[in-house]
Amino acid sequence: MPHRPLNERLTVVLLTYNCARWIEPVLAHLRKLDVPIVAVDNASTDGTAEVVAAAGVRLIRMPHNVGAAARNAGVRAVQTPYVAFCDDDDWYEPDGLPMACDLLDRHPRLALVNARIVVGPERHLDPISAEMADSPIVETADIPGTVLMSFMAGACVVRVSAYREAGGYDRRFFLGGEEETLSYTLLKRGWQLRYLPELVVAHYPSLANFTTLRAYGMRNTLWTAWLHRRFLNALRYTGFVLADAPKNGAYARAIAMTLRGLPWVLRERQPMNRELDRDLRLLDARRFTTRRSLFTFRDRGATRPASWQQGGGGAPVGGPG
Repeated sequence: MPHRPLNERLTVVLLTYNCARWIEPVLAHLRKLDVPIVAVDNASTDGTAEVVAAAGVRLIRMPHNVGAAARNAGVRAVQTPYVAFCDDDDWYEPDGLPMACDLLDRHPRLALVNARIVVGPERHLDPISAEMADSPIVETADIPGTVLMSFMAGACVVRVSAYREAGGYDRRFFLGGEEETLSYTLLKRGWQLRYLPELVVAHYPSLANFTTLRAYGMRNTLWTAWLHRRFLNALRYTGFVLADAPKNGAYARAIAMTLRGLPWVLRERQPMNRELDRDLRLLDARRFTTRRSLFTFRDRGATRPASWQQGGGGAPVGGPG
């Protein structure tokens, strides 16, 4: 049976915020894909929305900045079974998108396919992609690709029905490792995540919000641990994050924000089964070997982060974050 055209299978959902200075090349690359595009602007104040609208792209303007949860509005607007999430500093290369859709077509319990990320004009492999490719998790579902426990929000093709079933992004997490809690929700519901290196995203990282998001990222990884991990492993992972994170202003802000949200986190806590938590322990073990000194004060990624390391503790994806 012949496949439907790509533009009937896939929509790009582009998240933008104060990126008027660099968004035009991104839009030009995305329009060449010849698929529907829905841009969701997070209440930009620099004319981003006007630039996007002038390019002829369908635009949803959020009344205020809700972070990653703005993607939910984009998903509500699509008519295709799959979406390719994109941030305002990256784009998809065309050849891998049909392959991702074909894989999702063939495997109805596959929720998401993560792309290989190449960075800048030199096309360096992003460290996160290398870690995904080297995932130690054993394949049990007979689905091609390496097994993932999390993903990167701006570099994945997602099954719309799975995304909606899981509730999409929780606006309480805003940004910074926000994928982790959604990935665990999907896994707990029996969905599968895979890394497909043939699907490629070109990323030209913006550092505009990097330092601001560090506190959110650390808070989010702690919230996620206590929402989803079993007690002892949540405790171990909390100890690692608290020891590993640089002891600076972002650290103090993260602790304060974590404690403020702890009542709702504990109230909604639903630990995953032993098998999933055991798989995460494999990733924990690799990550714990990279722990920084307890008395580290400077963030080693503050001037040149890996392209997707904009959180705090970071999500275990297929290896250490």
